[in-house]
Amino acid sequence: MTGCAHLLEDKVAVVSGIGPGMGRALSLRLARSGADVVLAARTESKLRAVAAEVEALGRRTLCVVTDIGDADQCARLAARAEAELGGVDILVNNAFEEDPFISFEDGGPDVWRKVFDVNVFGTLQLTQAVVPSMKRRGGGAIVMISTLSTRIVNPLLGGYASSKRALMTAAQTLALELAPHGIRVNTVAPGHIRGPSLEWYFEKLAAERGCTPQEIHDEIAGMNCLNYIHTPEDVAGVVLFFASDRARAITGQTLDVNAGRYFH
Repeated sequence: MTGCAHLLEDKVAVVSGIGPGMGRALSLRLARSGADVVLAARTESKLRAVAAEVEALGRRTLCVVTDIGDADQCARLAARAEAELGGVDILVNNAFEEDPFISFEDGGPDVWRKVFDVNVFGTLQLTQAVVPSMKRRGGGAIVMISTLSTRIVNPLLGGYASSKRALMTAAQTLALELAPHGIRVNTVAPGHIRGPSLEWYFEKLAAERGCTPQEIHDEIAGMNCLNYIHTPEDVAGVVLFFASDRARAITGQTLDVNAGRYFH
């Protein structure tokens, strides 16, 4: 996406789920577009690594070790963002929990409950914590990260898919509630994203089928009409659009980023 250097000038963005994949890509894309970034994750070393890259771009960072499943930790993050960076304009809810690749029969409701606690209730706790700051600053943008699994369900990821579908409905509810305050709420639903997690998945499937990871890659890419597996940076560009004033007339929507795997 070109011409984006000043799209988020003087904005403060919170990104949850910081790590070497999507969290890093989101943080760097927002920073390159002018935002200072509040980095949230449970592991401090991951926060520090991404913070160093953001600061190298000339932007301010704030690292807050946060388990979004803990309401007090979410409130602490919001308070520190207010005190140290002036408030919050953008929230990207990227933190997630995934099923341990077992069936519902083997795992049961307790497995799903753990996933919902993070993906739905944890995300909503962090959202609730930062909304007052957005109101004080005259508006804002909230972006939920969902998944292709809500469109094409994997039986071993039932809790993940169900929780992310619930989050999509929650985003629409919040879009209606927060619109009078100038706060937009949208969702991005990526498909398979290139990175370490996907490489592990390809290796797992390859071992089960007796083939190579590259053959699995080619098979998955071939399911997409663009014959391409998108990158974290591809998804981050769409998040930037929703976070910026270029999407000022859009709220309550879900944009699928799946290289043409699924149309709706």
